[in-house]
Amino acid sequence: MSNTIVTGEVRLSYVNVFEPRANQNGGDPKYQVTVLLPKSDTVTKANIDREIQAELQNGVATKFGGQMPAMPAIPIHDGDGRRPNGEPFGEECRGCWVFTASSKQRPEVVDENCQPILSATSVYSGCYGRVSIRFFAYNQAGKKGIGCGLGNVQKLRDGEPLGGGSTAAQDFGNASAPAFTPIQPANYQQPQQYGAPAQQPVYAQQPYSAPVQQPAPYQQQPQQSQQLYGAATWEPQSQPAPAQGFPGGPLPF
Repeated sequence: MSNTIVTGEVRLSYVNVFEPRANQNGGDPKYQVTVLLPKSDTVTKANIDREIQAELQNGVATKFGGQMPAMPAIPIHDGDGRRPNGEPFGEECRGCWVFTASSKQRPEVVDENCQPILSATSVYSGCYGRVSIRFFAYNQAGKKGIGCGLGNVQKLRDGEPLGGGSTAAQDFGNASAPAFTPIQPANYQQPQQYGAPAQQPVYAQQPYSAPVQQPAPYQQQPQQSQQLYGAATWEPQSQPAPAQGFPGGPLPF
């Protein structure tokens, strides 16, 4: 069995690492991701080439019937060239080596601190990360070659989503939301600003003095409202309430 390779930073495309993708040929659904390896990462590319050659030799003894196939299928492709079906690769593949890694078992998906990522939307086509992979020889339905198995996935940073979408971080960023500005109607004039109302005067409570005893006989006084007092309790005369609002009448709104 080949050794596991951990890539340098790559870009992820066609990401299906949380839910398996159905095989168009009727096979078992698989977890998979297409990896865009920058051609500048010569170390990872050399490790991949070494493992592919080792598995080709291993396949002669275990899968290819003792003979090297004339044109074995190789999983890694030049992103500046064409796909196996003759169509050109997408613009995002320029300057990269392209291969797809898959597995029947769900990979572990972690962040840059190796903490598990639970949200499927956090790892998407266009983000950057690393993957662990291994290569193996196969002979299936008359086709012989080398396959690429998917181990685990680590997301390192966000990137421009492939397909025209955007992430929440790209939509909102780290800037604080602007203050709300209401829309003013046409020909609107700002009303005159008024300061705080003047302090209302405080009326001191007058001390109570006992009513003067009227001499007998009591003569009728001119009609006048009199404050009545009970025998046991006294209720002070109510003070006039301070004027409400601002002096000079209502505000000119």
